[in-house]
Amino acid sequence: MDDGKPSGPKTKWWSRPSTERSRPAGPEDVAPAADAGVPADAGEAPPPTDGAPPASPGGDFIPAPPAAERETPATPDGDFIPAPPAAEAAAPAPSASRAQPLHAPDEYSTPPYGGPGPWAPAPPVQRPVQTPAHGTPVPPPYAGTNGRGAAAPLPAQAPVPDGQGHAEAWAPPPPPHTVPQQHAAPQPSAPAQQTPQGTQQTSQWLRYDPWGAPGQQPLSHPGPGQGTDTRPRRSRRGQILVGAALLALVAGGIGGGIGAYVERNGGLTTVELPQSGRDDGGRAPDSIAGIASSALPSVVTLHVSGSGESGTGTGFVLDGKGHILTNNHVVAPAGSTGDITVTFSSGESAPAEIIGKDSGYDLAVVKVTGVSGLKPLPLGNSDNVRVGDPVVAIGAPFDLSNTVTSGIISAKQRPITAGGEKGDGTDVSYVDALQTDAPINPGNSGGPLVDAEARVIGINSAIRAADSGSGLEGGQSGSIGLGFAIPINQGKRVAEELINTGKATHPVIGVTLDMEFTGDGAKVGGKAADGGAAVTEGGSADKAGIRPGDVITEVEGRRVHSGEELIVKIRAHRPGDRLGLVLTRGGEELSMTLTLGSASGT
Repeated sequence: MDDGKPSGPKTKWWSRPSTERSRPAGPEDVAPAADAGVPADAGEAPPPTDGAPPASPGGDFIPAPPAAERETPATPDGDFIPAPPAAEAAAPAPSASRAQPLHAPDEYSTPPYGGPGPWAPAPPVQRPVQTPAHGTPVPPPYAGTNGRGAAAPLPAQAPVPDGQGHAEAWAPPPPPHTVPQQHAAPQPSAPAQQTPQGTQQTSQWLRYDPWGAPGQQPLSHPGPGQGTDTRPRRSRRGQILVGAALLALVAGGIGGGIGAYVERNGGLTTVELPQSGRDDGGRAPDSIAGIASSALPSVVTLHVSGSGESGTGTGFVLDGKGHILTNNHVVAPAGSTGDITVTFSSGESAPAEIIGKDSGYDLAVVKVTGVSGLKPLPLGNSDNVRVGDPVVAIGAPFDLSNTVTSGIISAKQRPITAGGEKGDGTDVSYVDALQTDAPINPGNSGGPLVDAEARVIGINSAIRAADSGSGLEGGQSGSIGLGFAIPINQGKRVAEELINTGKATHPVIGVTLDMEFTGDGAKVGGKAADGGAAVTEGGSADKAGIRPGDVITEVEGRRVHSGEELIVKIRAHRPGDRLGLVLTRGGEELSMTLTLGSASGT
């Protein structure tokens, strides 16, 4: 029965702490604080059991003081504990289950150096560390600093017998005192160190030197000692800002260079503009492109050269036999011995000869031989043309072959006279023309004026030039939007006569007109040019009852203002046609009808 008395020798709480453990500390080595009644760090191993005096921290043994000088140690609560008898202190431990001290109890009960007592400071209060699963770690010995705040290495110690024939290295006692936990400022925990036995240690609290400079203590500066190196560290944030500024500067320079290159060269790569794909080339037949595509193979360019002059004009194919219709003034430079060359739209050329010509109608027919695959151009009806109808003119202005221009019919039945260079009036042309604003220039003469169905409705013959009045080929200033074409109905009749007989017939009424008359209308003259009668005896006018001095004012209900206009109106018909006339005689207006006669052209 345990009556509270010790059954064997107990470890004194003031015994010298062990120098070094031969194995890792475990739960069986440390008694709870509640059971011991003393601080946790007072439960160290007792002094050696062989009665040897305790050793000093430097390895020397300290002699025990006389018995008279010994004092009974006091407990942490201030009570004194009587010293046990020598016999009890020397008795071996009867129970093997109790933890054995590393050293035998000191028979003199001498407190160790630095231990508790009235003459020594209180034991240090260490910061608690995390308790591992295998037991409470024991702090390693502390050797102080080297004078610069850095921890000094531990000196080698002589082995101390443990009473069982084994020797253990002596370790110095823990530091006299540390900063109490309740007064010390919280410090960041230092990285844990692993001891050879596997226990984790915190080096921050084990490098404290009570005698070192305050500014160099590990408690003030957690982590490794700083020593005398007080150079300020560059802020990481400042480094980042400097790097960002340099990066922005480099990027700005690169961007500026790229921008300047792009502005100077238009881009980093070759420019490729969007474009639609190719189509089949088909166009509506009534479009300008469709009309031109249909008519161009039938249009030719004529190059004429004679003894004293040369010229260029246009014509178009009438049939598969090689007959080509053009203007008389185009082939006139060739005369009777000149050369005429016909060039087709395909570029093929062939010589041509004059079949017939008429200066009064300004029309001529030439023929090519030895050419196959000719495509005649279909003929329309000029009587069906209305002002405003779209038209296309094709020709070789200024020897630019296959030129296509477009416009509309500006007017109909324009009385146009051209020629007259001979002075006798035999070369004067009278045309009841179609007016168009399709551009016509020198070289377009003899070319076709076609409608929306690519049918010929006129033969381009004259232009109104700004500097020379009207003329078939006069005035070289170019088109001003006033072009004139011979109606195809007149051209068809004349062309048929030229192909069949080589000559054309002109409708006549059998009178000589007074071309000097300035009044309104066409006045019949008093005498003919050869001195004969102004009204041909037995002619159409004589049979109708027209007399010299009569003024003809209307033809077929159309007003006549001059002699030239009357000729134009008459030549717009065929010989044998019946015409209704209105005339004045002595202030009286008369109406009559006559049948047109025929005269041979030149």
